[in-house]
Amino acid sequence: MSKDLFLVIDMQNVYTDEGKWCCPATKEAALNIKRILQSKKEEINVIFTRFLASSDPQGVWKEYNIENQDVNEDAFSNEMMAVFQSELEEYPLYTKSTYSSLAIPEVQKAVKESRRVVVAGVVAECCVLSTVMSLIDEGIPVVYLTDAVAGIDKDTESAVELILSGLEPLHVQRMTVEEYLDTSQ
Repeated sequence: MSKDLFLVIDMQNVYTDEGKWCCPATKEAALNIKRILQSKKEEINVIFTRFLASSDPQGVWKEYNIENQDVNEDAFSNEMMAVFQSELEEYPLYTKSTYSSLAIPEVQKAVKESRRVVVAGVVAECCVLSTVMSLIDEGIPVVYLTDAVAGIDKDTESAVELILSGLEPLHVQRMTVEEYLDTSQ
């Protein structure tokens, strides 16, 4: 049987406590992501993604680049969190300039070869939700790790979970990292 794909979305410095776009639960999400990476090594395939602004933006992305120029040009903000340094030496990191990680051809290929996609990362109401919806559109089963995803605040994280609850259990399973570790051993 094929393995799960663990898709770690955009765990970049800009979302940490020190970052301009701080998502308060980022540190907790990172610790829970690390738990999975350390305990499931042989049982999962892992891909990291990051968002970098397009150098040739189209449509509203042009406005996005203007409004967010300071972040786009700040190398530290765009770097992956240091806590994942060893994993980034082991697993691939792909760059996207759209919200959905499925815009990356290598991710599309890996998704199609996987039993299901386990999703973690930031930002819950943006890149994570966009990726989950793209996966659903492709007919891919999704596990959404509620304590390994961070959003702008708890209210928006809850709103995303509410949206996804309407797609359970056929398209999405929401679970904690502990539940995922217990069910897949």
